Amino acid sequence: MGDEGSSRHPKGSTEMTAKARKLIRRTTNAIRTAARITIEMAYAIVDGHQLNSLVRSGTLIRTNDMLDRLGIELPDGKASWYGRHVAKAYRAAHDNQDAPKAWVRHRTTGRWIHVFVYSPTDPALIEGLRTYKATVGLISQASFTEAA
Repeated sequence: MGDEGSSRHPKGSTEMTAKARKLIRRTTNAIRTAARITIEMAYAIVDGHQLNSLVRSGTLIRTNDMLDRLGIELPDGKASWYGRHVAKAYRAAHDNQDAPKAWVRHRTTGRWIHVFVYSPTDPALIEGLRTYKATVGLISQASFTEAA
């Protein structure tokens, strides 16, 4: 009448169910795969390989890349505000849609950050220069045309 005889595996048995073996096998495979993936690969997978390759090749740029191309040096805090002005201009020109985002390394700290990326000729980059008070007097349309 005890419960011991009614269970499939008696108490203290070391037999493993098929479901448990399958779970362990999947977990082991996932750990082995994760161990071979670098941080760069993980962020490329999240963003999609095409977007990441466009950023690496310079087809899409960050706002700081634009400032570098124009020879404008701003501290990170001010460059961040320039990026906000560019994002606002981009949204205004694209029916309130955000620009694509990519995971990239921060240019000074090396940490991974998620930032908007733009075409180097996107008018929002110039509009950001025109509307942000720290950059308004630093650039003319002619020097932008040469840099792009």
